[in-house]
Amino acid sequence: MYLLRGEPGTGKTTLALKFLLEGVHQGEKCLYITFSETRDELEATAESHGWSLDGLELFELTALEHKLRPDAQNTIFHPSEIELAETTQVITAEVERIRPSRIVFDSASEMRLMAETSLRYRRQLLALKQYFSGRQCTVLFLDDLTANGEGFQIESIVHGVIGLVKNQSAYGMDQRQLRVEKLRGVAYFEGGHDCLIRTGGMAVFPRLMASHEHKSYEKESIASDVAGLDELLGGGIDRGTSTLLLGPAGSGKSTITLQFAHAAARRGDKVAIFSFEESANSIISRSSAFNLDFESLVKRGLVTVRKISPAEVSTGEFADDVRALVDKHDVKLVVIDSLTGYLHAMPEQKYLILQMHELLAHLNQRGVATVAVLTQSGMMGQMHSQVDLTYLADTVVITRFFEYRGSVKNAVSVVKKRTGAHEKTIREFVIDGNGLHVGHALDEFQGVLTGVPRYVGKSAAMLKRGEGPSKEFP
Repeated sequence: MYLLRGEPGTGKTTLALKFLLEGVHQGEKCLYITFSETRDELEATAESHGWSLDGLELFELTALEHKLRPDAQNTIFHPSEIELAETTQVITAEVERIRPSRIVFDSASEMRLMAETSLRYRRQLLALKQYFSGRQCTVLFLDDLTANGEGFQIESIVHGVIGLVKNQSAYGMDQRQLRVEKLRGVAYFEGGHDCLIRTGGMAVFPRLMASHEHKSYEKESIASDVAGLDELLGGGIDRGTSTLLLGPAGSGKSTITLQFAHAAARRGDKVAIFSFEESANSIISRSSAFNLDFESLVKRGLVTVRKISPAEVSTGEFADDVRALVDKHDVKLVVIDSLTGYLHAMPEQKYLILQMHELLAHLNQRGVATVAVLTQSGMMGQMHSQVDLTYLADTVVITRFFEYRGSVKNAVSVVKKRTGAHEKTIREFVIDGNGLHVGHALDEFQGVLTGVPRYVGKSAAMLKRGEGPSKEFP
């Protein structure tokens, strides 16, 4: 005996119908007892999901009208006593006739109203529990919480409780969650799990628990094929680690991630790019402008590009999509561009950190290299992030703008790498029609990361946009 509860519109009827139709599919006899919805309404719900109710027994409250009409009641007793008792008798008679193995009561609120007192309601449910216990029947009570009251709770009677919640968003789709609140005698996965209702029923995305997943993999580095960048990183980024690129908008973070993705795919590794800001066509077109041919790699199945809309996709669905793609296609590199868009999908920042920790840990344990982008506020000088995720990443790369002789230049530096040695210098880089070029260390300047450096050397040879590296800086 189980309780499925949630406010109207959370998906109780959809989940209950799916539960019964799965039983019908397995050759079981199933019964839907409805106190609140008509057959036409249930058929309309089923039709919206492409389901047929053939083989499913439906029993409506209207079938009890001849038993519950006023002239058939004994006025010596309270009407609620007669109504609830006769309703129960007719229901049990229907159960004896059909002998189902799965039953749905829709809804417990109607029975609660008929009982009027908590004592009568509880006794009736205990009687039903005893009745069904010897009939090998799984019973699901739906409760819309519209008639809830003190003393009417039945959580202690049922074997399990499932809660459905719908949180309204200020913009975009509502966020739905399923939570197993009780399951007697069974270890279950606690916490809230994102879910959504779509054509075909309800999809549930269990939250990630990285400690349950592990896969052996070979330790190796993924190079960008840009000499200066790989030197900064001590050879590249390592499998089973996460890399975070921090910097202001337009400072080259996405281009660097795409360089890694392109280089890995050219070597035959599967790559998945999840973009919260650009479409797949935009990424392919923009990349071709700096000599990265993603179109052919996508056609060969080496690169998968997914556009994610924060207003339409929950974090649970996104994490499930990443996990499914990694598991089914043996993806070696995952790019998330950007975590700023991912943050906008979260109702509260504190949950973003927990979600990202589980997602990155899961990917690390599968031997996947993850490269994520986080845009910082500001253009020059002191930078600020909406949320601090640097401690979650194994490697942190910073990009900056800086001023030099009336021009705006780009600089890159690796400030953290847990898995090995890295170069601790700051280098200039240029993006042009020939690709990404990284120069030598800016050792003749101080304060590059502040945006307004001070020249302390004797000569300053800089990379020129459009010309590639100068002779001094191969």
